[in-house]
Amino acid sequence: MVSDPGKVWIGVEYFCNEGDGLWTRTDEQMKKLAVEELVRIGIIEERGLLDSTVLRMPKAYPAYFGTYARFDEIRDYLDTFENLFLVGRNGMHRYNNQDHSMLTAMTAVDNIIAGQQNKANIWELNTEKEYHEERSAEEKPVASATAGSRA
Repeated sequence: MVSDPGKVWIGVEYFCNEGDGLWTRTDEQMKKLAVEELVRIGIIEERGLLDSTVLRMPKAYPAYFGTYARFDEIRDYLDTFENLFLVGRNGMHRYNNQDHSMLTAMTAVDNIIAGQQNKANIWELNTEKEYHEERSAEEKPVASATAGSRA
């Protein structure tokens, strides 16, 4: 997804409620937070950062209506792009909890390192029927603030 194969794009998601302290941070504050966290856990070196942007995504949970029954057609088409790995809730348009979302990303990284272009193992994650979280009627929907950066 980056024109120079020697560079990589990294997306960082923060889940919050619209209007809360995280949501209302400035773009610069969100970029700073994402970079600090990525540096602290050893994913990037700050000096290698070329650019960053912030996207706020209200109502980030996938919606299952319309032509969702034809989703496999879209997945098959997108899987033809060798350098595109769909991961997490929004990338896969699938309800994943945080553990499953992280596991899809880690599996994608393993595939990239191994040179594996077949993405079936990513799509096989979170397919067990007995494990799904439920939201109580009192809980409010969560919004996502996403900070993306290229390093």
